[in-house]
Formats: sequence, C-alpha cells, structure tokens
Amino acid sequence: MRRRPPPFLEEDLSEEPLINLTPLIDVVFVVLIAFMLIAPILDVDSILLAPSGSASKKETPPLQNGPVSISIRKDNSIWLEGKRVSLLDLEKRLTLERKRAPHMIPQMLPDASAHFATYQQVKNVIESCGFEQVDIVLRPP
Repeated sequence: MRRRPPPFLEEDLSEEPLINLTPLIDVVFVVLIAFMLIAPILDVDSILLAPSGSASKKETPPLQNGPVSISIRKDNSIWLEGKRVSLLDLEKRLTLERKRAPHMIPQMLPDASAHFATYQQVKNVIESCGFEQVDIVLRPP
C-alpha cells in the first residue's frame, strides 16, 4: 500500500493564490477620512475687486514667491507677514508689493471675532493699491 504525502506538501495547481485587498482598502479609507477631517478646516474663497483702471485683462502667470498674507486678529489689529501694521503702513507696503509682483493675489485671514468694519477697511486698502483679486482664508471657529 502506498502512503499519501502530507497535505502541506501537495500542490494544487488548479487553484490560484488569493490576493488580500484588506490592507489596501484600509489605507484608502484612512486617507479618505483624513481628507474629510482636514477639508473643512481651511476654506479659501476668492473675491473679485473693482477694476483698477486698466481695461485690458492679462493672463496671470504663476507666482514665483508666495502671496502676501494679511491677518486681522480678534482685537482688530492688522498684521502683514507677521508684523503689526497700521492701515497707512499697509497701503504703502502693498503698493510696493504690487510694483514688485503685479500678478500676485494677496491673502486675507480675518478672525471671526474681528469687526466687519476692519475687514472692509483692509479690503478697501487692497483694492486702492490696484489688486484685482484677494483670497479670503477662513478658519473654523
């Protein structure tokens, strides 16, 4: 009588090996959840400003340097690139930035507790400096 080989030595060539997709699906779900949690944190909105006197529209080239960030804190103080400035200083600095990089779009980061009047004053200064657009970056409360 002939003995059968142990089952772990038998090769069943008719059956293909199974690929376990569980780790791949887990990673996809983790990435999806991360995007769902991060997406509402920063919301960038763009506001078109009044025309700045030049009637012709030009194609905006890509930025070489990052945009200028203007923060309005809850105490209604205005900060330009991390330094506190007055409205007059803001206008001077933005005029220089406009000459240096005419196609740059400034970013405004208003605090939810700041007065709307301060927001409007900063927006008016940006507009008076000749910028055609401003990005409003909102943070969740």
